[in-house]
Amino acid sequence: MTSPLMTPASLGRWTPRLWGTLLVLCAAMFLDALDVSMVGVALPSIGSELDLSTSTLQWIVSGYILGYGGLLLLGGRTADLLGRRQVFLVALGVFALASLLGGLVDSGPLLIASRFIKGLSAAFTAPAGLSIITTTFPEGPLRNRALSIYTTCAATGFSMGLVLSGLLTEASWRLTMLLPAPIALIALLVGMKLLPRSEREKDHNGYDIPGAVLGTASMLLLVFTVVQAPQAGWASARTLLSFLAVAVLLTVFVRVERRSPGPLIRLGVLRSGNQIRAQLGAMAFFGSYVGFQFLVTLYMQSLLGWSALHTALAFLPAGALVALSSTKVGAVVDRFGTPRLIAVGFALMVVGYALFLRVSLDPVYASVILPTMLLIGAACALVFPSLNIQATNGVDDHEQGMVSGLLNTSVQVGGAIFLAVVTAVVTANSSEGSSPQAVLDSYRPGLLVVTGIALAGLLITLPGLRTRRPRGSVVVAKSAQPAGPSHLTHSPQEASQERVTARD
Repeated sequence: MTSPLMTPASLGRWTPRLWGTLLVLCAAMFLDALDVSMVGVALPSIGSELDLSTSTLQWIVSGYILGYGGLLLLGGRTADLLGRRQVFLVALGVFALASLLGGLVDSGPLLIASRFIKGLSAAFTAPAGLSIITTTFPEGPLRNRALSIYTTCAATGFSMGLVLSGLLTEASWRLTMLLPAPIALIALLVGMKLLPRSEREKDHNGYDIPGAVLGTASMLLLVFTVVQAPQAGWASARTLLSFLAVAVLLTVFVRVERRSPGPLIRLGVLRSGNQIRAQLGAMAFFGSYVGFQFLVTLYMQSLLGWSALHTALAFLPAGALVALSSTKVGAVVDRFGTPRLIAVGFALMVVGYALFLRVSLDPVYASVILPTMLLIGAACALVFPSLNIQATNGVDDHEQGMVSGLLNTSVQVGGAIFLAVVTAVVTANSSEGSSPQAVLDSYRPGLLVVTGIALAGLLITLPGLRTRRPRGSVVVAKSAQPAGPSHLTHSPQEASQERVTARD
């Protein structure tokens, strides 16, 4: 359905209501990132007050990741089928209630349950919000500008979360849990007034219940296995059998999706090289950054003795650079295209991570840490918006939620997998009672893995630089549509691609 907000947007003018719509969606994205970064700093205080073990504390973080990463595929398709506005608002309301619950509970299991519910709700708000943007702003410069602002809010929320948690935890860890509740409530009330209404998809050939069950079960089990692997052992029977079960579930899921008349994921979209590079790039981008942030936080707090607030301020230049560039990235994408920006961004990440290998127990912030943060900030400003634009360009409106859910799944699964790998590498190179220098030396292999992941992201992107396509051509394989005037301009190759894709 064409949004009523499309007319002014297509003419290049953003009305106050259009700006309000974007701000509501940005608020939800901001809250997702804010919530993830704030809880990490508060964990020691939570464990002390609720008398929780280290293994239990892990699930306060992992519970959110499990709900978020496991249900994103279902969340994206649900937005397409039941209406993006409805799904977004209901999930945002659940997020607000779960935030309130998390700040009031007095037991570890209830806190973990509230975190899982928040992750579950975010699994519906994230793809619904992204698909509202891609169906409200027409493809091209206007959408690129909107997406650059939208994705910037994630980095800004993450950076501010680190600083706010350091301040709020000084008073009470409960404030870190409660803070998102009023913001989500305000966004919900404003969103009920401003978000464009969207019809449910009518010709969806039924609901893919088997695909939804298999897709959700496979993602939940995959995230759970990866999160638990460092503790259970990567080579343990439990971990290996769990990965085998994931492989079986995914195999059955693919077979079901190929035969379903209304699949949860239309496999034809993955015939596009640009789409595959966007998904793999998202995994490498977020996976490398999460691993880096984990190691740097340990380095600054455990080895250097910095406070949580001091550590957060060290990360702040990266977030500030992303925030300041938010309104400019869209124009840069218009000029140079997403493949070039993604490649440049990954190259900056590789240099930044490699530079951090020079750190010592007596670091000089201005010559080592600050340049790394600025390089990573510049990389995030280029890569994250470009990945979102590349993944959603050329996709029909009725599949925007599906692709958005797939992209967010790649981000979360990449973060979970690569963080677990980095943790395992560091653990394998450390020993009890080690000196501070020995501990720092055990971090270096982890930093090398992080650098390698970013390098892999760069190599994945490079083939896209050789692809030359006419301006305005389709980036992602589209679903079959009835022949009409818009199809008369397609080349024979494009028409052939659509006929092949239609079979999936």
